[in-house]
Amino acid sequence: MDTENALSAWLELGPDNYVLETEGSLLNTGLVVGSELAMVIDTGCGPRQGREILAAVREKTQLPLVVVNTHAHYDHFFGNAVFADDGVTEFWAHANCAATIERDADNQRRFVATNEPEMAAGEGDAVEIVVPNALVHDQPVLVDLGGITATLFYLGRAHTDGDLLVGTSSTLYVGDLVEQGAHPSFEDSYPEEWADALRHISALRHRYEFLVPGHGKHVSDEFVKTMAHTMGTAVRQATQSIRDMPSDATKAIPVLPYGPEQSRWFIKRLQETQAQGRSSLGTADFGPSETGSYPS
Repeated sequence: MDTENALSAWLELGPDNYVLETEGSLLNTGLVVGSELAMVIDTGCGPRQGREILAAVREKTQLPLVVVNTHAHYDHFFGNAVFADDGVTEFWAHANCAATIERDADNQRRFVATNEPEMAAGEGDAVEIVVPNALVHDQPVLVDLGGITATLFYLGRAHTDGDLLVGTSSTLYVGDLVEQGAHPSFEDSYPEEWADALRHISALRHRYEFLVPGHGKHVSDEFVKTMAHTMGTAVRQATQSIRDMPSDATKAIPVLPYGPEQSRWFIKRLQETQAQGRSSLGTADFGPSETGSYPS
């Protein structure tokens, strides 16, 4: 098995709620098992990983499946075709996520060339892009799995413009709104609104015993509060630098709490999103990403 896509064992978080961690990227795939349906949350970065995830799911349940894609980054939806081949017809996502997948998914193929060469080339079995067809907008949607109801809901723009959360009676699956073990990815984020979303998640924590991030270990409320505080502080620091040095806001990088590359993206996205409401705001010249990477 590819070590980058190796899977750990299922971890049971609450009654009929599970998470499967991918060892390489630390991607978390959620599983909620009802009496009639089971819900799979995020399908991996291509057919190789998708098949491993599906095989692990089938070790837990033979029920018909529905899929949720938490957002439109390749490692969360490139495995969809594997599940479609297994008979899944219901793929849930926020409407903005589905629109981004339809528009941008082929541009993301290059990021999986090492571990998913067939997906990168678009050649082979289960390499087609499966766009979510069951859409959530601004109002929560309840999905009855039989004895268990999963609530799909949206807190606004944050890590992307289409981050979907899944809540059950015990567990909250938040996708990459929360990430453990690495800096957040800001490439197509909305930093000010993301900090607000994190505060909202923290306020909801009393409803859930467990919180599952998109990557890494499940986390405490204190972790979410710290992430929210850190991002809010970074927004204030970078905003001040943008005001003081609109032509070279990158001078704020050393004081930000993230790595240099992510700090550059943080400032860039903060400028871009603030400029949507203040058209006269200057922008710094960042050029292309130093790593050529795509956010998780």
